[in-house]
Amino acid sequence: MTQPASRPPATVKPPFWRDPAKRALIFQLLMLAGVFGVLAIIVSNTLTNLESRGITTGFAFLDNTAGFGILQSLIDYSEQSTYGDTFIVGLLNTLLVSALGVIAATVIGFIMGIARLSPNWLISRLAAVYIEVFRNIPLLLQIFFWYFAVLRTLPSPRGSLSLGEAFFLNVRGLFVPAPITSSGFSVVIAVFVLAVVASGIFSYWNRQRQARTGQRLPAGWISLGLIIVAPLLAYFAMGMPLSWELPELKGFNFRGGITVVPEFLALWVALSVYTAAFIAEIVRSGIEAVPHGQTEASRALSLTGGMTLRLVVVPQALRVIIPPLTSQYLNLIKNSSLATAIGYPDLVSVFAGTTLNQTGQAIEVIAMTMLVYLTISLLVSMFMNWFNARMALVER
Repeated sequence: MTQPASRPPATVKPPFWRDPAKRALIFQLLMLAGVFGVLAIIVSNTLTNLESRGITTGFAFLDNTAGFGILQSLIDYSEQSTYGDTFIVGLLNTLLVSALGVIAATVIGFIMGIARLSPNWLISRLAAVYIEVFRNIPLLLQIFFWYFAVLRTLPSPRGSLSLGEAFFLNVRGLFVPAPITSSGFSVVIAVFVLAVVASGIFSYWNRQRQARTGQRLPAGWISLGLIIVAPLLAYFAMGMPLSWELPELKGFNFRGGITVVPEFLALWVALSVYTAAFIAEIVRSGIEAVPHGQTEASRALSLTGGMTLRLVVVPQALRVIIPPLTSQYLNLIKNSSLATAIGYPDLVSVFAGTTLNQTGQAIEVIAMTMLVYLTISLLVSMFMNWFNARMALVER
């Protein structure tokens, strides 16, 4: 006769105060309540102090007239513009120097990182000297060097350094031709955009074709030719709707063209050169992380050194390079706030500086400035994380 199966002993439910999950939840709620309580006290004290000093809060000051000029503006701006316009001007100037700095630093950093591993002793040593010198000098000193020791020692406008009577460099900045468009230029732009899209589609089709058949067309050269030839044909077909306004010396300064102020040049060069030194070391370490067997295999397939670097080494090194490269991009964007040291009208100098001093709206101005840098940093991080995910190895 079979014995009935014994029942497992009933689990004793612990008391409420001894349950680790519930106890952890209570501690988290208490911590959250404490944080909100401290924030409430800070906000209350701040509002009380502002009210006692007769300082109004809010963002109505953005509609008031600024009353001061700005050295460089990418939009129409005058002394009659509002404080809201100063915010936009400073933001655009910050984005401009940051974007150009990221591009220049990336190009210089990759060149120097690859040169650092060159078998040529002279090239390798020069790259090493560049990295060690510019990486170990504070960025602020480098900004001062380029501004005061280089650009401020250039000749006056009458003795400008010129290139082809179209580009002029002097103590007041760099003067370059300005493009003047006429009717029909929008067609050229549309053709250029279509050529870029068509090149992307062709490259995708070429990769799919190579995966199916093993045959590959020179998509790079074909795409480059399409992007260059198609807009040129449209340009001549529309009657060359683009001309150039050359800068001319009139009186004591140049008139016409585009003026690149020396403050922008000094900040851009300093940010690019300084950040590129760190990127070069990241590139060097990424390349050295690629197993030597990959290089030996490419040589066994009779690939040239350039093809090995372009098709084998760099694509694999990017998986190591991209994460620390993101940090350098973020550092460059935040380091652009040092522009206030030489008077470049970025967001910190114009909005968190002059506008704050004139309006006294410290909380609003600083909060807006912090939010801008936070937003830019998060967007850059999101894009780089997406790019890193695209470049990562896909396991089967």
